[in-house]
Parts: sequence; structure tokens; C-alpha cells
Amino acid sequence: MSWSDSRGVFKFAALSAVKHAYVPLGVAAHPRFEPVVVADDAEQEAWAHERNARLADELGVPYVRDVEKAIAEYGAQVAVISSQAERHCDLAVRAADAGLHVVQDKPMSTSVAECDRAVEAVERGGVRFMMWNRNFMPSLVQTRQAIAGGAIGQPRAIHVDFYFASDAGPPKGSRKPGDPPMDWYEYQKSAHATGRDGGVGAHPMGELKIEGIYPLAYIQMLVGAKVERVFARATSHFHQVNVDNDVEDLASVTLEMERGLVGSLTIGRIGSGGHPDGSMIKIAALGSKGALVVNESRPEVAVYHRGQTKGPYHQRVGNEGDFLLMESFAKAIDTGGPTALDARAGRAIAATVEAALESARAGKPIAVR
Repeated sequence: MSWSDSRGVFKFAALSAVKHAYVPLGVAAHPRFEPVVVADDAEQEAWAHERNARLADELGVPYVRDVEKAIAEYGAQVAVISSQAERHCDLAVRAADAGLHVVQDKPMSTSVAECDRAVEAVERGGVRFMMWNRNFMPSLVQTRQAIAGGAIGQPRAIHVDFYFASDAGPPKGSRKPGDPPMDWYEYQKSAHATGRDGGVGAHPMGELKIEGIYPLAYIQMLVGAKVERVFARATSHFHQVNVDNDVEDLASVTLEMERGLVGSLTIGRIGSGGHPDGSMIKIAALGSKGALVVNESRPEVAVYHRGQTKGPYHQRVGNEGDFLLMESFAKAIDTGGPTALDARAGRAIAATVEAALESARAGKPIAVR
């Protein structure tokens, strides 16, 4: 069957945009995806409705406070989901059950059981599903081509550094004696207006849940091996909200993978201005014939001027990753082929993160289930 209209365009519904409006905006920037409605459940809080309404105004489409009504009445073929993290999979299930393809913001869920529900619904409905990811950054595309072309022989080991230079509120140690602990959800709501939110949702999330999908997706894409066991260390090093809610902002994870491959990653939210690129993201891969080291932020332009006080000082250029991501998703719908990061891959990443957090608490290796 043909999913697109006579122009080859897919109509999409943005089902909640309280987490990251950049996901539906990124989808809308591709000429084959056209927004037709923003929708959310009526019982959402006022701040969420305000956020959704702003996106609807920006896209020039209606805002409907009824997800099922919006799906039924606006002819969307794709759902783009960027709600609170714990609602991601529920909205994905409802969209898939209605026959819509799904683009979903990260993390897939705060619960692996919810990921299982989404996998089942997507496969039952025969629709395409894609987790939003960074796998089409120019340096990553070239790295994938180099490894696939045998540049380093058979991969043996891979490491990713993923340090995200963004604030999460006051620094660690700033809470005065007698002050109440910072409330996670209230902080995320207040930070959202400035773009500083990281893990919007009622359940506190550390960097492994919030950003772990990115380095783990890199590893999955580049070596294509299932993670079987992990060992992790995690701590709250930078931000008071993480300390008060007992979630990490800095972690390291060792990965035992099938075929005897080994992997590792370090991850952290290191504070605004913590790196001139806005992040320090590097990949090192070792193979049977050689090795490669990749700086994810390249290509870039360095900016220098008098009086500069705030980074990032190095600006990415040639950053067509979002366009290529949606180009690949359109192709997946057209052909019924795989997406860049499907529901099963998203579920595997969520399970790896859950095992890593369990390992960090227990101080021992944990099998990924």
C-alpha cells in the first residue's frame, strides 16, 4: 500500500511536545513530512498545554486536547512523540494501534516493560518505528563507512566518550543547610522554558537514561553486537538536583558483547561551558588490522572574539544529520525496510541502561535481560 499522498508527503501528528520541540521541528524540516496537528491528553497540566500550544502556533496547525480525536480526524500517517519520558511508550502504543508509524524522542522509556509493550504494538501493527538518534552526524556516517569497508579489519573493541556540556541547575554543594531537596519534576518544569531541561518526567533520571541512547546507539550501529553483560560506576558529581534525587550525572560502563567484542563508555552532563564544542564526544574503535579515533563534533568552525564569555566556541557545520535521519525513515516507510534505530534496538538500549544502573548500585557485573 502507499502510505504517502500523491506528493510523496507523509502527514504527521506531534503527540505532545513537552520534552523537546526540536524533534517535531526536525521532522517538519524535511520536505516529505508535513505537520497537521499537535495533540495531547486533556488531563495534562497547564504548563504542558501551554508548551504544546506554542509548538502548534509555530507549525501553523491546530492544537487538540484529545490524542485519539486528533489521530482520527486529521489524517496523520506518522506520530512524532516527545512527551514526558514515562509516557513515551504509551503514546507509541496508542499510535501504532491506530496504524501510525512512530518517531519517538529518547529515552524509549523509564521502564523496560513499557518498551516491551511498544515493541509488541509496533510489530503487531506492521508499522515503522524510529528512536530519535544522532547516527547521521557527518563524522558518524564516515566512521560507519570506514568500518564497513574493512579499514580496521574485524572490530574487536570500541569506546565512546559522551560528555554533554549543559547545566542541570545549581552546582553540587550549592544547597544550604536546612534547605529542602530540589524536586525533580518541578525543577524540570522550571528549566524547560530556558532549554536547560534534560529529563522531563515525574521519575528522576540520570545521564545514562537521558543521554545513554546516543553512545549505545553508536556502538550498536558500528559493531552490530548485542550487549550481554555490563559493569558500571556512577556518581552525582556536578549538579545539586542529581544529588538530591540520587541519580548520576557522571558514569562509566564496560560492555561485554557477543562474538567476544568488548566496549566501554563514559558519560556525563558536565555543565555549560564545560567544553568549547558544547560537548566532548569521541569514539575509538580497535580492529584486527588497525584502529580509528573519531571526533563527533567535526567538521566545525572555531569562533574567537573579544569579550566572549559563553560557549560553545566551536560551532558545528555541515550538520545535516536530522535531515538524513528523516530521509532514512521515509525510505523505511516506502520500502518496509529497517529504520535507523527501531523498537527492538531501543528496547535493547533501555535494558542495557537498566542493567548498568543495577550494576552501579550493586558493585558487580549484571547480565542484560
